[in-house]
Amino acid sequence: MFSFKSKTKHNDVELNQLDVLNIPAIDECCYASCYCEENVWKLCEFVQKHQPTLLPSCYAVFISNNNQTVALWYQKSGESAEKLAIWDYHVIFLYKPNCNDPCQVYDLDTILPFPFDLEKYAKLTFRSEGNLPPNYHRYFRVIPSKDFLLTFASDRSRMKRPDGSWIKEPPAYPCIATPESTNNIDDFISMDSSVGVGEVMNLPQFLTRFQ
Repeated sequence: MFSFKSKTKHNDVELNQLDVLNIPAIDECCYASCYCEENVWKLCEFVQKHQPTLLPSCYAVFISNNNQTVALWYQKSGESAEKLAIWDYHVIFLYKPNCNDPCQVYDLDTILPFPFDLEKYAKLTFRSEGNLPPNYHRYFRVIPSKDFLLTFASDRSRMKRPDGSWIKEPPAYPCIATPESTNNIDDFISMDSSVGVGEVMNLPQFLTRFQ
């Protein structure tokens, strides 16, 4: 008895059929503008429900720095010709099935393909930091999807003005909470490796790990 692994193209990435991650098209994903952490949590939840054997190959990645000013290009909210956006933080979803397979990026706020090969995505979205002021340099908190699902909590208070009104309307579903916490998002945004879950990396370390 043996199994046959066919090959398929997945946005310019060739993968074994059994390893293909069946994330919905970008316009069919659960999405709320400016709630990137919850959008990615929902992607992790989708994989856990529909393809649990692939969950260990998936990661949530928070991108920020100590100033909470990170430069990312080709973002929907960007206003320049190259769609540059300065985020306080951003969150993307990664899928890397095996060490020798290309890593795919699922960014629900990009104008680039969804998913997109990390090497191509990084050249366009992160670019080089050689000419970028240090206060815009990017750091990455990489969290295995299973850990993200188990530990992340947000009461969405970051998205409220002092008068209690919403900066951006929240998702329709209830806030994400755990038995231990109703709000720990600041630990995920922090790039202090002594707090929170996951591993904090600079840009070269991140690309070496996943490219």
